[in-house]
Amino acid sequence: MAQTAKNIAIIGSGLVGSLLAIYLKKRGHAVTIFDRRPDIRTVQFSGRSINLAMSNRGWKALRRVGLEDEIKKIAIPLEKRAMHVNDKPVYFQNYGKEGEAIWSISRGVLNRKMIDLAEEAGAVFRFNEKVWDVDLPETKVYTGETEKSEWKEYQFDLIFGCDGAFSRVRHKMQRRSRFNYSQHFINVGYKELTIPANVDGRHKLDKNSFHIWPRGQFMLIAMPNLDGSFTCTLFMPFEGEVSFENITTEKEAKAFFKSYFPNVRKEIENLTEDFFKNPTSAMVTMKCYPWTYWNKVALVGDSAHAIVPFYGQGMNAGFEDIYALDQLIESNGDDWEAIFEAYQIQRKPNADAIAELSYRNFMEMSSKTADPMFLLQKKIEKRFAERHPEKWVPVYSRVTFSERPYAEALAIGDKQEAIMQEVMRLPNIETIWDSEVVEQKMVQLLSR
Repeated sequence: MAQTAKNIAIIGSGLVGSLLAIYLKKRGHAVTIFDRRPDIRTVQFSGRSINLAMSNRGWKALRRVGLEDEIKKIAIPLEKRAMHVNDKPVYFQNYGKEGEAIWSISRGVLNRKMIDLAEEAGAVFRFNEKVWDVDLPETKVYTGETEKSEWKEYQFDLIFGCDGAFSRVRHKMQRRSRFNYSQHFINVGYKELTIPANVDGRHKLDKNSFHIWPRGQFMLIAMPNLDGSFTCTLFMPFEGEVSFENITTEKEAKAFFKSYFPNVRKEIENLTEDFFKNPTSAMVTMKCYPWTYWNKVALVGDSAHAIVPFYGQGMNAGFEDIYALDQLIESNGDDWEAIFEAYQIQRKPNADAIAELSYRNFMEMSSKTADPMFLLQKKIEKRFAERHPEKWVPVYSRVTFSERPYAEALAIGDKQEAIMQEVMRLPNIETIWDSEVVEQKMVQLLSR
């Protein structure tokens, strides 16, 4: 359905803001994007990145505006996890069925590309313009160098807040009556590290794997880049026996890497340098409601639903917000009140579901992936799913390789986990796991 052209402001030039601009330009709107930061294309990236894992939902949103093939040129497919457990050879776990993969993309590389594409589409970027205030009823944006300097006033028809977990737009909405808001920081922080390429430019580890070193209360992950390097992320408690707080010298850092990550021993000098050079960042789950103000202002992506990164779905969920919005625009035309109301009703339960799933996946990745009984459970699930694909799709596949609602994946996943807990209590499960007895038990439990 056609729309009347509007003058639209997007606050935030990140991945979600840039893609939303492309969508809105294709609908014929004038789009201005404000960002307090300088143009990311002109500055060095800050060392606060976790490589992105693009999956089905993200690709679907890019496909709708003809960008999937273009973005795949800067991504690397990862078909499996590579598990680095101390005192054991590296072993691999396929993510899904043959041909299913997540895609590793550098956040900085993708963000630069998305800004280029949004500019090509006709969006106007205003970098180094911090938004200090938003007049929600009048859809006015105020920017300035400091909070006390003279501000510029801009008038718009619509405003979209795509300015992240600590959104200025949401902060203004929070002051209104009956606005619900919560944030929860986990006690684990993260630090970006790097494994450089070999001298010949090749990757030092398998380039088509998501590498995980699970160590119980902490873990290291590594995802490949096109230049042969790996972006690594160390997740660890802020305080405690093994924590960021307790590693204060180069000697302590080297001993830490040597003790817990022996198969990256050759990289210790580089990892130690990054450990002290790059900041330690926090992770937050943020929930709020409503996501919209009348038919004039809406929150999209992290500004509406920031999540911890352990399912690799933050960007994918934000891109899915945009896809859902565009579908509602298609069916509702100029009725922005109907668009915004349907958008928040549809997306809020799914945002809450992926927040829960993301937190659970941290527990799985850091500790359970090295637990023999957990691995056996996954092996039983995989065997059953291969034999009965119509009866059993693992929750990871429902989230990552499907476009069904996150809320559905959470509900079905909880049911499947209850079934597996009963199966794992069967006598001698370690020896009968691949027998007809186990298979029949799962069929029986599913039919209840």
